[in-house]
Amino acid sequence: MTIVTTSAASGALLLAQSIATAAYIVAALLFILALAGLSAQSSARRGIVYGIAGMTIALVATLILVLAQGALTGGATLGIVLLVGAVVIGGAIGLWRARVVEMTGMPELIALLHSFVGLAAVLVGWNGALYAEGIAPELVGIHHAEVFIGVFIGAVTFTGSIVAFLKLSARMSSRPLMLPGKNALNVGALVLFVALTVWYVITPELWLLIVVTLVALALGWHLVASIGGGDMPVVVSMLNSYSGWAAAAAGFLLNNDLLIVTGALVGSSGAYLSYIMCKAMNRSFLSVIAGGFGIEAPRADAEEEGEIHETDAAAVAELLRDASSVIITPGYGMAVAQAQYPVADLTKRLRERGVEVRFGIHPVAGRLPGHMNVLLAEAKVPYDIVLELDEINDDFASTDVVLVIGANDTVNPAAAEDPGSPIAGMPVLHVWEAKDVVVFKRSMASGYAGVQNPLFFRDNTQMLFGDAKQRVEDILRAL
Repeated sequence: MTIVTTSAASGALLLAQSIATAAYIVAALLFILALAGLSAQSSARRGIVYGIAGMTIALVATLILVLAQGALTGGATLGIVLLVGAVVIGGAIGLWRARVVEMTGMPELIALLHSFVGLAAVLVGWNGALYAEGIAPELVGIHHAEVFIGVFIGAVTFTGSIVAFLKLSARMSSRPLMLPGKNALNVGALVLFVALTVWYVITPELWLLIVVTLVALALGWHLVASIGGGDMPVVVSMLNSYSGWAAAAAGFLLNNDLLIVTGALVGSSGAYLSYIMCKAMNRSFLSVIAGGFGIEAPRADAEEEGEIHETDAAAVAELLRDASSVIITPGYGMAVAQAQYPVADLTKRLRERGVEVRFGIHPVAGRLPGHMNVLLAEAKVPYDIVLELDEINDDFASTDVVLVIGANDTVNPAAAEDPGSPIAGMPVLHVWEAKDVVVFKRSMASGYAGVQNPLFFRDNTQMLFGDAKQRVEDILRAL
């Protein structure tokens, strides 16, 4: 009877493994479709649905696999309790944070979520080192390398993401940490990691794993702490890539094909996004890793460079009445003020009057790639009038009025005209070429990169001070 029962359980396990493999392939395809859908605003909702469907299939397949393995080993109840408990706790935390987070807090939330992935990879790596059983002798060395690499990537991702969270949430100064010989420290840590990996593969001693964990934690902290505020959008996408490779490393240790595929998708797409972001800032990826701009974050006492021309809502409304073309360039200030809804109302009102209204979005506007696009989509601004920098930059010269709502560094003419500026060469929106420019700001403080903006002192620029949401509402009333 025992032999028959064991045989039936083994057959059930084989069937469950086949089902799980097929389900993982379907889930991986859905994740690829999710990424493809998220590449455009019009298909983003569909992409999210694909992603949810893929993750649901993966979780159900994992549940079936745990049940089958438990039936064979006699530990089904414990496995199900642990799995369901983890899913319920994680899902509850995720739903809670998703419901309460403001759009201005989305960048730091994403950075914090990346840290969870890194920590998970570290825990999986340590588990693989402490409980390595049933590994073929010829694969032992590969397993040790997987453990070491997975722990290293996960630990770097963990502390790097924590620092990014602290900086983005203003719990830590966004001024870069300038340690003497910081590049030598980074390179030295990488060389030490390679040497320790070889040592661990040959002689897998526990103290080596402890050392590499501490080195990786310190390196992750130093890498992101050394990056200035102006480069934080790149940091978020870079950590996204790191978290993907950490997940892939965990997949190798767990022999889970879906984790490997998903991690590789996230890692490669995050790396490509980082490349796009660096290109948009005229920066090299290595220079960002080496420490960003190396300048301070915003200062309220930035030195003025000329005389400003202040205006009011009524005067701006008059400008808009007489305009035939308007471009709106939003930035992080619009997110802070939650001004996207009155901006959408203003857009609708102007278009009803026959005014051509478009939006110019810089790739690094806000604190997160696509931050402004999400805000405008949330306010139901039509997708077809939201254009990227390279699509709209040539049109500013023929535009009557540009409204700069909360943007700063991304519209700074110093990037194009001052070779000595810290942001020299960074592609920016050429708003100053328009007939009239209205800049919405709370004060004369410099932007997140800490660089003064000469746009504010141009003859064709008028400053509208105050909360962006209130000022746009004032303009609507004046119209």
